[in-house]
Formats: sequence, C-alpha cells, structure tokens
Amino acid sequence: MMTFQTDWRLPALLLTVVLVAGCATDSGQSGGTDNAGRYAMAQDRGPADDVDVSAVVNAVPRYEKPRKAGNKSPYTVWGKQYQVMARASADGYVETGTASWYGKKFHGHRTSNGEIYDMYEMSAAHKSLPLPSYARVTNLDNGRSVLVRVNDRGPFHGDRLIDLSWAAAKKLDFLGNGTARVEVAAITVRPDGSMTLAGQAWPSGSGGAKEEREESAPSGTEAASGDALFVQLGSFSRVAPARQLEQSVRQRTGQPVRVRRIATASGEFHRVQVGPFGDALDAERAMERLASEGFPQAIVLTDSH
Repeated sequence: MMTFQTDWRLPALLLTVVLVAGCATDSGQSGGTDNAGRYAMAQDRGPADDVDVSAVVNAVPRYEKPRKAGNKSPYTVWGKQYQVMARASADGYVETGTASWYGKKFHGHRTSNGEIYDMYEMSAAHKSLPLPSYARVTNLDNGRSVLVRVNDRGPFHGDRLIDLSWAAAKKLDFLGNGTARVEVAAITVRPDGSMTLAGQAWPSGSGGAKEEREESAPSGTEAASGDALFVQLGSFSRVAPARQLEQSVRQRTGQPVRVRRIATASGEFHRVQVGPFGDALDAERAMERLASEGFPQAIVLTDSH
C-alpha cells in the first residue's frame, strides 16, 4: 500500500476554477458520476491483488495535434497560478524532482484532457507539459526508465514534479516508498514522425518504446571474447548521478567501478558497473556482497571490456 497520499488533481472541466476536485473526476458536474465511494477513500491505493506488469509496454510516442482540453494557460489551483508550456518550449524540457503515483482512487474517472484514467496504462500527470505529450521518466535511485503519456494535470502537493500511473510506478519500483527521485525528459514528436528527447534528436523508426535491454549472464558461463562480466548497479541518462553512485561504491566497498556511456533506442545512458569478473560465479558473489553493502539493485550482465 502506498505510504504517501497522492494529492488532488485538476479535471478537464474545472481548469479555471480554484476549487479542484480529485484527479480524473468531473465532481458530478457533467451529469451522473457518483464519486462518493472514492471520496470516502482516505488514502489512494493500488489493486487489491498483486498484478504482474511485465507485459505492460511503454507508451509509444506519436504525433498528436494540440487540444484545448487541459491546456488553458494560465490556470489557478488553490490560489497558485501555473503556466502550460508551449510545445516549442517543452521540446527541450528536462528536470529532476520527486515523483509520486496515483491509482485506484482515480481509476475510471476523467483526466484533465477528458480521457479516462487507467492505472494499468503508462501515463502521468504534470503541471505544465502540454496535454497530451510524452516523457521519459528515470528513477535516479535505481536507473530504471519508462516512457509515459502525459494526459493529466498535477501533482499539486508540495514540490512534487510528476504523478505517475500505478503501473509506471511499479515498473520504476517505488510503490512501497510512495515517492522517488526522478528525471523527467520531454519527448517531442513532429508531424513527420521525427522525435527529440529533451531537445536532442532521437532515433526514428523505433517509436521510442524500446527499453534498454540487458542480457544477464547464464550461471556457469564465461564472457565471450572481447566482452566481460560486470555487476551493474544502475543506468542513468545523466552522468552526474552515475558519478555520484560510482564514488559511493568506491568509498564504501573498495571495488573497481566504472561509468560506461552507451547509446540505446531510448537515448544515452551511463552505466555504473563493478568488475570485470572472470566468470559468473565470481560476479554473482560480488553482487551478493554489494547487496549487503546497501546496493540491492545489482544485476550481472555481459558488456564490453
């Protein structure tokens, strides 16, 4: 269960009103939705049973014409005014901050641009990105990334940067904590299908939906010629958090560690890796030691020496 309550959200039909109802709701103003049940829910939560999201794919960025719904600017929530970015200014957007998530309390209700919120889809709410738009969100504590479609407004609680769907938060592995340190990078898709990530050209033809794939080394095998086995602790789109993790590992463990820059269909990443190791057994033992030292996100993989 989520340990932090997600905040209220701005609905499509009430963007000019200071009094804001819950995320994805019409507050009964559009005729007939009974919201009493979810208002009685003091704290948001996910599904009652654990759901496997491994088959839930990233949002696939595509060109969508600008809409009026959800894009009125400026708008005011709880006495504070917000500006919606023009698509040109959103093109180079990248920011770090705190992510939270929202789930069952808003499931099946309207988002700020009039769509129906589905907590099992890869979506998000943001205060200023145009609706709809796309973004890559990276958990800076474990290096995991997802692609989401931004179709809602918020979060308006404290200094939170983005509110993710339940499924997106589960893929980033922070449901238990309630919040996470993330990087949000805007994905812009032009009418001709070309794309940019935080203002930088992005490979076309992949749809932007391919995640960075890492091959774990099978037990008892050795790396192929020219490659070696490493224990990877994270993969970041920015070099600064990768260097911070590298320094932390070196200071706390004394292990040989490197930051390797790679280019993938999802953009550029900086891998933090300990090694190399001669065989999988040595790598797996190192992974166990690193977990005991406070680095539980480690995986064994084969990479270039």
